[in-house]
Amino acid sequence: MTAGITRRTAARSAQSRITAISAIAVAGALLLTGCGDQTDAAGDGGDSTGSAPLADKLPGNIRNKGVIKVGSDIAYAPVEFKDDSGKTVGFDPDLADAMGKQLGVEFEFENGTFDNLIGGLRSNRYDLAMSAMTDTKDRQEGVDSETGKKVGKGVDFVDYFTAGVSLYTNKGETQGITTWADLCGKKVVVQRGTVSHDLAKAEAKKCPGGKKLSIEAFDNDQQAQTRLRSGGADAGSSDFPVAAYAVKTSGGGKDFELVGEQVEAAPYGIAVAKTNTELRDALVAALNAIIKDGTYDKIVKKWGVQAGAVKSAVVNGGK
Repeated sequence: MTAGITRRTAARSAQSRITAISAIAVAGALLLTGCGDQTDAAGDGGDSTGSAPLADKLPGNIRNKGVIKVGSDIAYAPVEFKDDSGKTVGFDPDLADAMGKQLGVEFEFENGTFDNLIGGLRSNRYDLAMSAMTDTKDRQEGVDSETGKKVGKGVDFVDYFTAGVSLYTNKGETQGITTWADLCGKKVVVQRGTVSHDLAKAEAKKCPGGKKLSIEAFDNDQQAQTRLRSGGADAGSSDFPVAAYAVKTSGGGKDFELVGEQVEAAPYGIAVAKTNTELRDALVAALNAIIKDGTYDKIVKKWGVQAGAVKSAVVNGGK
């Protein structure tokens, strides 16, 4: 969930970086494949005999349980969301399923509020957090991005994707919005604790007198979309894959439109406690294995997000 694989605390420097990704190509592919089954997507991520070539890399307690508990905000289509049957699907679950075949375990997704996922990781409720979470230095070091104060132990990230942040409006009601500066004097809706939320707060501080930027933050991105759709705001913001998916699917493509360019391109990372280096390294090995055997490529193509694909796993690559 700025995202989504999007969503995630922005780095302190608000310097924008534009990522060249085609919204039409991405969103079109997402519509065609949006509710696929994650088991099918994994393809050759492991064999049907149950062989798991990387099982010995896992910590013994996880290997014995056969389950990795994953904290995730499962309301961030197409990265992770519930399909019509209530099944957890999306880009992240498909990747997790493929990695699980390499490691011989099941990744068990548990729904949670995005801004509480790292707290759940610290309290050992989850073994990892996988939720379109942007890897940043602040998160690595356990620092509040707004105050600069230490708020807890940091985490390590295994980076698996790259995404920027987008703005969108109700269709035909762009009001000349193409950049974040154009939001001054208007209201924007975002998901709480995301890159979009941080960018909005940073922009609000720059707005000239008499042109206040109002920000309304919600627990999940779907609530923010509902607010915008009802006319309760001028614009919304979320990670590009999520914004593109909403533009293509909401109201059959009649509700929203993307405005301006993506900014703040940064890696999505799987968050792991800094003390759990064995699990972190096992995830690196599993991700590299599915990249090498072509499974990763099949999954990003399935969800239409090829432009954000990575060539290898990186630990703590965020800035």
